[in-house]
Amino acid sequence: MEKIKKEVVIIGSGTAGLAAYRAALLHTDDVLKIEGGPYGTTCARVGCMPSKLLIAAAEAAHSIEKAPGFGIHPGGKTVINGREVMDRVKRERDRFVGFVVESVDNIPADHKLRGYARFLDDHTLQVDDQMIIEADRIVIATGSRPVWPDMFNSLGDRLIINDDVFEWDDLPQAVAVFGPGVIGLELGQALHRLGVDVLMFGRSGTVGPVTDPAIQEYSHKTFAEEFYLDTRGEILNVERTKEGVALKYKDKQGKIQETHVDYVLAATGRKANIDNLGLEKTSLELDESGLPIFEPYTMQCSQPHIFIAGDANDEIPLLHEAADQGKIAGDNAGRYPAIHAGLRRAPIGVVFSDPQIATVGIGWKKLTEKYSNCECLATGEVSFEDQGRSRVMLKNKGLLHVYGEQGTGLFLGAEMIGPAAEHIAHLLAWSLQNRMTISQMLDMAFYHPVIEEGVRTALRDLNEKLHLGEKGLKNCLDCGPGA
Repeated sequence: MEKIKKEVVIIGSGTAGLAAYRAALLHTDDVLKIEGGPYGTTCARVGCMPSKLLIAAAEAAHSIEKAPGFGIHPGGKTVINGREVMDRVKRERDRFVGFVVESVDNIPADHKLRGYARFLDDHTLQVDDQMIIEADRIVIATGSRPVWPDMFNSLGDRLIINDDVFEWDDLPQAVAVFGPGVIGLELGQALHRLGVDVLMFGRSGTVGPVTDPAIQEYSHKTFAEEFYLDTRGEILNVERTKEGVALKYKDKQGKIQETHVDYVLAATGRKANIDNLGLEKTSLELDESGLPIFEPYTMQCSQPHIFIAGDANDEIPLLHEAADQGKIAGDNAGRYPAIHAGLRRAPIGVVFSDPQIATVGIGWKKLTEKYSNCECLATGEVSFEDQGRSRVMLKNKGLLHVYGEQGTGLFLGAEMIGPAAEHIAHLLAWSLQNRMTISQMLDMAFYHPVIEEGVRTALRDLNEKLHLGEKGLKNCLDCGPGA
C-alpha cells in the first residue's frame, strides 16, 4: 500500500470541503482533498437548487389558479405535464452540478484523491485499500445524509428521500410526506401545487423551523388549509404493495383512515457523516452524539491540528454556513499553528414555501431562555393580511415578530411567515450583524408601496414597547394607505 505525507488533508469535496481547500491553498501548496462520493455538492445535486426548480414550476401553476382573484380567467383546464416539469428540473440541476464539477476538474490531479478516508490515529488516514497518508493537519468536511424511522425500511424503492425526487421522469399521483420541516414543507407543497395528492405527517407538533408560538400557529393554520397536514400524526401501519404503499393512520378527528400512495417521502432529518471515519481511533473529544467537540469561531477540535466544518459538525446545516465554516477551517489548517477566529455571520434561515418562512438570530425560544430572569425582551409585530403591497398582489398572508432588548433598544432577531420573507430576512440579518438598535433601523429608507413597509410597522410597534419612541398611530398614513 502506498504511503505519502501531506501538510493539509481535507476529507470531503462538498461546499465546506471546497471552501476549505481554497483557503488552505493560500498558505501552502501541499494540500490533498479526498472524496469518496460524487462531485457536485449537496446543494447543487439534491438540495437547494433542484428543489427551487421544482418550487418555481409549482409557483407558475399556482399563479394560474390565483388569476381569477384579479379578474383574469385563463381559458380551459390547466394541464401540468409532469414529464416536462421533471425534464426541466433535471436539465437545470445538471447544469448547476456541471459548474461545480468543472471547478473540481480544474484542481490539479495531485491535489485530489478518490476514495473513502478513515483515521488510523490522530495524524494518519487510510483511503480504502490504496493509500496511507500521514497528515500534519486535517479538515473533516464529510457532510451529512438523510435518516428515517426504521418502520420505513420495508418499503424498498417506494421509500424516497429528497435525492430521489430529482431523479423522477414524471410526477406521481400521490405521496405521503413525513416531516414538515424545511425539506418536507418545500417539496410537499410544491408537489401538491403540481397536482400530486399530498398527505403530510409530523410527530413533534411543529411545522417549519420557527419557535415563536404565534408564528408557529399561523404557519400550521396556513399550510393545513392548503393540503392535509397533521403535525402529530399517528401512523398505524405502512406496507409495501405491488403498486406503492398502503397507509393506515388516525386522522385529526381520531378516525382510522386507509389510503394508498405511490411513495413515502422521508424528510425526517439528517445525520452527520462521521460514523465511518474511525474517530474511535483518535484522541478527539466527542460529544454525547459522537460528534467531535469544536470551537465555532476557529472550527478547531480538541486535537488542535484537526478541524471540522459544514454539515459534518451538525451546527447549522445551511450552504452559506458550510462555506463560511470551510473557509475558516481551511484557513486555520493552512496557517497552523497561528490560529485566527473567523467571521461568523448573523444566523439567517429561509423556507421557500408559500408563504415563505424566515428566521433571523437565535430564535424566540433561545431568546426567552436567555432573558428568562428578567423582563428585558420585547416583541413587535405586524400582520401582512392588511399590509398595502401584500394585498395589491394577493399575497396578504403572514405575520412578522421582531425582538428587541429593553434598555439598550438593540435588535435581537425575528421570526416570520409571509410574502418576500427571503428578502426581509436579509435586511434584518444585516441589521443584526451590525448591532443596530430599533431606532437606527427606523431611520433607514422605506420606499412606498413595498412589502418592507410592514417591517417598519413591526419596528414601530417594538420601539413603543421598548419605551424609546412616540406611541404609533393606528393605521398610520404618513406613507399612504396600507403602509
